[in-house]
Amino acid sequence: MKRAFDKRATTYDQQVVQLQERGMVVQDHAAAVFYLQHLNYYRLGAYWLPFEADHAQHRFKPGTRFEDVLGLYVFDRELRLLVLDAVERIEVSLRAQWAYQMAHAHGPHAHLNEALARKPHRWQSNLDKLTKEVHRSDETFIVHLTRTYAEPLPPVWAVCEVMSLGLLSRWYGNLKPGGTRRAIARVYGLDDGLLESWLHHLTFIRNICAHHSRLWNREFTITPALPRSKPVGLAGEFQTGSRRLYNTLLVLLHFMDVVSPGSAWRERVRTLVAGHGVPTEPMGFPEGWAGRAVWQERQG
Repeated sequence: MKRAFDKRATTYDQQVVQLQERGMVVQDHAAAVFYLQHLNYYRLGAYWLPFEADHAQHRFKPGTRFEDVLGLYVFDRELRLLVLDAVERIEVSLRAQWAYQMAHAHGPHAHLNEALARKPHRWQSNLDKLTKEVHRSDETFIVHLTRTYAEPLPPVWAVCEVMSLGLLSRWYGNLKPGGTRRAIARVYGLDDGLLESWLHHLTFIRNICAHHSRLWNREFTITPALPRSKPVGLAGEFQTGSRRLYNTLLVLLHFMDVVSPGSAWRERVRTLVAGHGVPTEPMGFPEGWAGRAVWQERQG
């Protein structure tokens, strides 16, 4: 039976004292107050869970410092920004390929063609969402095309620029199996089923990052399908059965090698993890991950 919530709000000073009473070492009281003020006790709480010796009693392991918790939080924040950097580049590329392949195979207004959908009711739902995004947009080119031409929506190469990653994922997933789906996937060295799964997963990851939620030591509810033969050389790198971040980073790494070859993203991941010295097991990293061939700089 549920009981009434009877806890009272505490001040920042009281929160620091409570952490100290539970065994956390706070070397700079004022600094701790500052971070609690701007980050929130409950947000930081997700990062001190690994430091607890007894969660039921909220007792910390001996020697646990507030600075250690804060360092883990800072690492996770930098990790989210790094992941978002990759997702942005991948999303822009996928939009471009969706528009290009759709237009060349089915015409400038292929997105208005219900016959291309596996499930017509989902096509209509996606079209309704796209229509709302177009009408909400104040992009100059969208306004010009909407006012100038009689079609219900601008051509596919224009509307792709106002599509969310989630809508793009749903649209690709609802395309009938065939040449267009395969042509898009081929650009990334994937089969179309794998690209559909990875798009769905990256939408989920993007939303986690955009809402400033935790990536470190998180188990994902939506995971990427594991490759079999494609992409070549990557299939054996994925951690079977894992719902942790490492598999996501492999997905991002593969896309980045296609859409941004020669970028320092691979090195930035290695540097970030090494620089903060965080435990990698909660992220699903295998032992010796940084020495694996997939994490070495590509030549040429």
